[in-house]
Amino acid sequence: MIWSLVKIIFFVVAVAALALGAGWLLESEGGIQIVVAGREYTLGPLQSVIALVALIFAVWVLLKLLGLLLAVWHFLNGDDTAISRFFARRKYSKGFDALAEGMMALASGEARTALAKAEKADRYLDRPELTSLLTAQAAEMAGDRKKAEETYRKLVTNDATRFVGVRGIMKQKLADGDTDTALQLAEKAFAIKPKHEETQDILLKLQADKEDWKGARATLSAKLKHGSLPRDVHKRRDAVLALSEARKILEEDETIEAREAAIEANRLSPDLIPAAVMAAHGYIEKGQKRYATRVLKKAWEAQPHPDVAAAFAEIEPNEGPAERLKRFVALTKTKADHPETKMLMSELHIAAEDFPAARRALGDLAESDPTTRSLTLMAAIERGEGASDAVVQGWLARAVTASRGPQWVCDNCQNIMGAWAPTCNNCGAFDTLTWKRPPSAEIALPGGSEMLPLLVGAPEQTKDGTDVTVVDDADVIEAEDMGNPAVKSS
Repeated sequence: MIWSLVKIIFFVVAVAALALGAGWLLESEGGIQIVVAGREYTLGPLQSVIALVALIFAVWVLLKLLGLLLAVWHFLNGDDTAISRFFARRKYSKGFDALAEGMMALASGEARTALAKAEKADRYLDRPELTSLLTAQAAEMAGDRKKAEETYRKLVTNDATRFVGVRGIMKQKLADGDTDTALQLAEKAFAIKPKHEETQDILLKLQADKEDWKGARATLSAKLKHGSLPRDVHKRRDAVLALSEARKILEEDETIEAREAAIEANRLSPDLIPAAVMAAHGYIEKGQKRYATRVLKKAWEAQPHPDVAAAFAEIEPNEGPAERLKRFVALTKTKADHPETKMLMSELHIAAEDFPAARRALGDLAESDPTTRSLTLMAAIERGEGASDAVVQGWLARAVTASRGPQWVCDNCQNIMGAWAPTCNNCGAFDTLTWKRPPSAEIALPGGSEMLPLLVGAPEQTKDGTDVTVVDDADVIEAEDMGNPAVKSS
């Protein structure tokens, strides 16, 4: 309202000023004398102003004629659109102004305004690669998905805008959960622009979700080729994909191909525990025990893991406890102080019924790093040394609320998985599982082990003075039932 009032006042003032100026020119004397070819022309004040305006108009017309002549010259020299561009220049100017306003509205979140400006720009411009893209994005922001999809389909028909159209429809299908169609569109988008990093990542994730490991490896190689993935990361992830491919082949009973794929995965990343275990199984099936031993030793040096110990035990499945204990020294000597090594050696001594040696091998792990496994081992040791059921059951009671120790944890969402997989079953992230302790304790009883006496009995002193809890009418769990498969196989 105020702005309208200001415009009216400005218009009245401008008309009054022009009227006063015209009156002053009519009443004033003097003028301009112009001599042309010996003839003299005298113009009064008003005539002088009119002549000046006419001169300006004539210069403007002359410039336009020169522009037209220049456009004709370009047309005659092969520029087919030179004359049409000359006459449409004003229209293009309006179109690009509308396009710029639409982009600003889109960036500001004003979807309806952006749609209106896109339609206006489309009327003035013959540039669908610009106006259609603005229309599609504005329609998506406004929630008009049908219009957005129609616009993307128009973009697909143009070679210059095909990638944008395919990518837009692909994202819509992903949002709808139609991963089958999205995978096909991602493959088409990748074929058009193999260097596009976002398309590479989407295609790789969809291929991993569909367990198309061969295709995923090809996509991963393209990422390396086009510089969107460091070489060391490519090597690790290629090993993960090769291992996944080997597992799939194994499910189809193609054992030779699975064995070779597993060995390839282990070659690409020797520290990948599942690849080392599967490769070792492949060597064992071929009777190449030496190669299996070498693979597992290298994996143990990188990361001691119960699966490695279990695979190492399968190299000689019929050996006795004493022979197994002697052979495992070669595996565990490189990581003698690691908790996994201590628990493994303790289990092996328990299997050999050397309980004092099992206690020495475990050390103070049950106190310094109490886990379900280490506390259960202490229960087995106490049982083997003849302790009362109350003492044994006290250790088992502490194991109820203890941490389970390292597990397969997703680095992206901290989800805990029971077994390794190439993708997290919670967030879907690829190659994010790490064998480590969870950031927070798993499910525990309210109040922790301090509440156990209220539930299962009162504490009793062990030989070394440690308080344990007496469990009434509890079944004693043998340590071997919760321990390492390397021990159970004996």
